[in-house]
Amino acid sequence: MIDEEGLPAHGLPAERVLDGIRALRSGDRPTHGGRLFAYVYDPAVPGLDELTAAAHAESAHVNGLDPTAFPSLLAMENALVGAAAQLLGGGPGTTAPDVVGSVTSGGTESLILAVKAARDAHPEITEPRIVMPVTAHAAFVKAGHYLRVAVDMVPVSAETLRPDPAAMAAAIRPETVLVVASAPGYAHGVIDPVTEIAAVAADAGVRCHVDACFGGWALPWLRRLGEPVPAFDFAVPGVTSISVDLHKYAYTPKGVSILLHRDPELRKPQYFAHADWPGYTMINSVIASTRSGGPIAAAYATLRHLGEDGYLRLAAVTRDAMNELADVIRAAGGLRLVAEPESTVICFTVTDPELDLFVLVDELAARGWHTQPQLAYAGLPRTVHLTLTASVAPVVGKFGPDLADAVAATRAAGPVKLPAELLALARSLTPEGLTPDLVAGLAAGLGLGLGEAADAGAEPVPARMAVVNTLLEEVPAALQERLLVEFVGLLQRPTWSRD
Repeated sequence: MIDEEGLPAHGLPAERVLDGIRALRSGDRPTHGGRLFAYVYDPAVPGLDELTAAAHAESAHVNGLDPTAFPSLLAMENALVGAAAQLLGGGPGTTAPDVVGSVTSGGTESLILAVKAARDAHPEITEPRIVMPVTAHAAFVKAGHYLRVAVDMVPVSAETLRPDPAAMAAAIRPETVLVVASAPGYAHGVIDPVTEIAAVAADAGVRCHVDACFGGWALPWLRRLGEPVPAFDFAVPGVTSISVDLHKYAYTPKGVSILLHRDPELRKPQYFAHADWPGYTMINSVIASTRSGGPIAAAYATLRHLGEDGYLRLAAVTRDAMNELADVIRAAGGLRLVAEPESTVICFTVTDPELDLFVLVDELAARGWHTQPQLAYAGLPRTVHLTLTASVAPVVGKFGPDLADAVAATRAAGPVKLPAELLALARSLTPEGLTPDLVAGLAAGLGLGLGEAADAGAEPVPARMAVVNTLLEEVPAALQERLLVEFVGLLQRPTWSRD
């Protein structure tokens, strides 16, 4: 039995505490082994986990609030920023010699800060806006929501999955403070036409941010291997800021990202300072004040341990695995790549109407392969996203037979057919009219264990999610969002200590 109690009446021995954590972890997706194609980035480098755990422990109690009190953390942050800047076309001897940056907790924080810096650079604009392709990361929308910045979405071609630079230019208004491009977009792994987008932004006198959170530490190494990676970094005129997550293809532990600006003047609005109170003068370059040095030290140790030669080797291994896996998809009957792989993502859809993509995802999961389904959107088909890492290489040969078997099982099962009454109920709902009871009832109809059923031991998320994804695809995005908010709210409930 798993002990989920938070605060026991009497302290427990260390080993029992660790046993409890291990028991809780037993229900998680596998973070190593190359069978989880999202969320985690595993280089399969022996000893790296032990190194980063030790480095994290060395600096876990160091506080990034005050770099003058803990110069070790400042030195490590500056080293990480310098490494990222050099990799992305900045630094001495480049066209962007004055690049500066900050270490954040992740890509979302980096993007929020990029939007904040752009907004605060123009206090005279009372209703600021940003322009982005619909394929740009949802964190930009989150930034707009938090910072009260309107978001103007530009559609992408159904064939290329890229925005038209002319359409991006047409979307720019006098109130636009930032234009966004992705390298690559997360959903499909496609690199936007950064050179053209940055040019139209520069012509309008607007900042251009390249979201390279996903590809910023992979594309430069692929380019060194001879892959035809288009220009996307500070070598492109008009690119004013770039974000890159180290906890993706730099293979550092979670949560370390870098936000780079072409020069210090562009970064200034990112800072927050406040002295008009009786306490210490607050000065923050990022959103958080107190920050543990653990993740930064672990990232620093990772970069030092792997080095340029290590990253080049890992990129080659990942590229070869990607090409092999792409061939497997091409050879499978009834499947199609939605884009030729050009980064570290494979994205595919189905061409056979007898194949239900969501059922296929479940069948792959039943065989130990955890993929990421993506709902249909604005004329784009539902797809499966595969994030590839170096750890996929040793097991990629096993994917083909399992995929063929899963396709056959999917064809035999047929498409999901939702009960008419359940579909009618879902379509009658409005975001404003949703209540926890309604969501719990709908979840029960989908086989989800929530509320009292979950307390009684039912699994909150079923092993097969095809029916859930099918239902979500049947309702408008605003209702999808509200349903998921209520659903997660029902999952995130406190665990009370037992008598």
